[in-house]
Amino acid sequence: MGHDRTGREHRMDREHRRSREHRTSRERTRQRRRRPGSALLAITALLLGAVACGGGQGDTGGRKGEKVTIGLVTKTETNPFFVTMREAAAAAAEKHDAELIALAGKFDGDNEGQVAAIESLVSRGAKGILVTPSNTTGILDAIEEARQQGVLVIALDTATDPPDAVDATFATDNFKAGRLQGAYLRAVLDDREPKVIMLDGTQGSSVSRQRHDGFLKGFEITDDSPAIVGRADTHADVNTAQGALENLLQRASDVNTVYTINEPVAAGAYAAVAERGLTQQVSIGSIDGGCSGVRDVKAGKYAATVMQFPVRMADDGVAAVAEFAKTGKKPSGFTDTGTVLITDKPTAGLKSENTAWGLEQCWG
Repeated sequence: MGHDRTGREHRMDREHRRSREHRTSRERTRQRRRRPGSALLAITALLLGAVACGGGQGDTGGRKGEKVTIGLVTKTETNPFFVTMREAAAAAAEKHDAELIALAGKFDGDNEGQVAAIESLVSRGAKGILVTPSNTTGILDAIEEARQQGVLVIALDTATDPPDAVDATFATDNFKAGRLQGAYLRAVLDDREPKVIMLDGTQGSSVSRQRHDGFLKGFEITDDSPAIVGRADTHADVNTAQGALENLLQRASDVNTVYTINEPVAAGAYAAVAERGLTQQVSIGSIDGGCSGVRDVKAGKYAATVMQFPVRMADDGVAAVAEFAKTGKKPSGFTDTGTVLITDKPTAGLKSENTAWGLEQCWG
């Protein structure tokens, strides 16, 4: 019986070995079948990684053979001045074989929106950013971060505070523009006692402050002068301006002069004045030089406007970024892109152009 048990044990051992060998063979077969799939997954992951990396590099605009990316951040999308600037920048970018990405704040004064736009452009690899700051101090940290990343930053239309927070500025001399408006409106009053309403832009805006101060200088009054019978911030918006002036006229119906920061505000001011039947009594001045504004001067709605040149700002800014991308050369300092007084009723001592000239040079 002992030998019989040993025989059975030998048979059982052989069966166990065959079973183990069979399981091992099946496992090896499964492993061989899995290997091509695993290799394919690994290759796919590498390819996806390469695409992701390639996309990031492509956004920089810095690789040979790829277009330079230029960012434009304006105060709003709808103001005709900034619409013209955006269109001019797009045309200039195409001329320089560059790509333009245009972003904007939601409203005049939207600093957070502009900060987010700058951060987005940096992450998208912009070589240079052109910005019209709504808040000339609030945007400084975003500009500094962009410059630390090697991005050229140029202010258009509006200088930062301090001006050297950006590499360069291409803009209107806004103090001069205000001074021209003030000097003209003071001249057309003749001997009448001035009764002035000031329709400004946005608190904290350097453009608003500079044009306001320039107007006071040209009109030869101070900010606390009794000649100022009313004032309001309009955020450079036509409807806000109209509502504000309608309210002011209820207690200052003897007004004869209205300062406006720009032509959308002038349009709102004229609507309010016309509603009260005061168009023959009140002289409105403005700043912009858009085609609609020049036509309004020609129609007698405004006494004068001061033309500025957003196309020049855009052209100069885009060209500077293209040059920087090509040679590394950076622009610097302030470049005055020009101001011209437009009126069909010139006054002695003030150089001006008529509306026929203005309609040939206007924008929008």
